[in-house]
Amino acid sequence: MNYYLEITLLSNPDINLSSLWSKVYQQIHLGLVEMQDNQGRVPIGVAFPEYVQGGRSRLPADDDTRTSQGIDKYGVLGGKLRLFAEHEATLSQFNASHWLARLSDYVHCTSIRPVPEKLVGYATYQREQPKASKERLARRYAKRHKLSYDTALTCYQPMTQKPLTTPFIRLESLSGGQRFCLWIKKTEVERPSNGDFGSYGLSAVATVPDF
Repeated sequence: MNYYLEITLLSNPDINLSSLWSKVYQQIHLGLVEMQDNQGRVPIGVAFPEYVQGGRSRLPADDDTRTSQGIDKYGVLGGKLRLFAEHEATLSQFNASHWLARLSDYVHCTSIRPVPEKLVGYATYQREQPKASKERLARRYAKRHKLSYDTALTCYQPMTQKPLTTPFIRLESLSGGQRFCLWIKKTEVERPSNGDFGSYGLSAVATVPDF
């Protein structure tokens, strides 16, 4: 990955950070979907330079998924997002400012820049889908019992639910319109690795520079 741009989520009394992440990342996802090839791969990877695993959450204390297990157990994404690509033209084609135009009062987007030579290392950011996720189990329950997702989510109570420390963003499915949590896991590695990114800019294999 040779080029990047950085998006900063600006502090604003009109909207909290978790809600702003939902709006920003939904738009980024829409833009990446437009760049998919016929196998669902995209040439852009994401990074969260202020990512903290297991730190204090900045989400409001009344968030139901966090108060049930204690907000201090959760990681945070921070307030910045980086988009990486091999070629400058790829990020120009993506046109982040276009996708974030309606959020221009809430975000700041830099110009496209070369990745600095001095790096901390490399990292993968991948989607984590824990077996004990209430949303995931509810979807299975709905399919098995021929219920709507919303009904299953209300009725189904798993016996155990493993506490998670991975930060997440609340999003809406483009196909079905259901709300779900996109859990994002960071893994630091010593060497870069090639691979495919999906429509959320995440990959279990492909690395992005860490600096």
